[in-house]
Amino acid sequence: MTNRLVEKGFKWILPVMLARSTDPLWPDPGASIEKRIELEIYEKRVRTMQSMIIHKMALASLGPEKFFILSPNIRIENRERATSGRHLYEFTQLEIEVAGGKMEDVFRIFEDLIKTSVKVVLEKLNDRLTKNGRKLRTVATPFQVYQRGNLEEKYGKDWAESVSNEIDNPVWITDIPREFYDFEDEKSGRWRNYDLFLPEGYGEVISGAEREYEYQKILMKLDRDCLKRDDYQLLLSLAEHGKLKPSAGAGLGIERLVAYVCGVSHVAQIQPFPRVPGVVPEL
Repeated sequence: MTNRLVEKGFKWILPVMLARSTDPLWPDPGASIEKRIELEIYEKRVRTMQSMIIHKMALASLGPEKFFILSPNIRIENRERATSGRHLYEFTQLEIEVAGGKMEDVFRIFEDLIKTSVKVVLEKLNDRLTKNGRKLRTVATPFQVYQRGNLEEKYGKDWAESVSNEIDNPVWITDIPREFYDFEDEKSGRWRNYDLFLPEGYGEVISGAEREYEYQKILMKLDRDCLKRDDYQLLLSLAEHGKLKPSAGAGLGIERLVAYVCGVSHVAQIQPFPRVPGVVPEL
């Protein structure tokens, strides 16, 4: 995937692990954080990185117009998620961001990455998968797109689980109310954001959006979500001076994708030192 992105002109950016500003993960209905890790360094309060979305928005406005990051994230998930098969409290995302990008641009980028990766695995490593009883199928692109509201009407509040168990090819789900930085159309009330769901019950593997960039809208949404303006001063300053560019991006959960490719029952099986919610190992 990294080779493919470099070939497409993306710049490879190194990650950040401690920051005064990070993704609040609120009010995301899919978030289940037991504790947010904060510490003091050089008389300043910082947090461990939960997601580099705020950094990506700033960088897309001031630096390269398209880039990617292999970003380690720390999210202390509720220990009840230990048995979900999909959650770790330390994991890595393949993050991309495209200045001036739209939702459909991100769809095409990740569809190509996933389809090409699955194809390469089947060509070079299928004998290993077969020995472990995995029958990995090729994926067909473009992936189908569904609107979240329609799925809620059909399946109820557990729509995400139902969709992942019924599909046989990855699908995009759009219009999911969540954090302030996801673009929300004021006229229609719809969100220009999206998740990618894997089949066979592996669930959501990508989350992304077109980004908010207008100063007043960002202020209004920060206040609406009871977030501190002081935590997002750089973003607000860029927006206030008209320097925050519209962009779109997403993050792909590496462990979840590899778990799907390998057909394992829990993402912990694809790491030598997994961080399962509620478990604190010696190493």
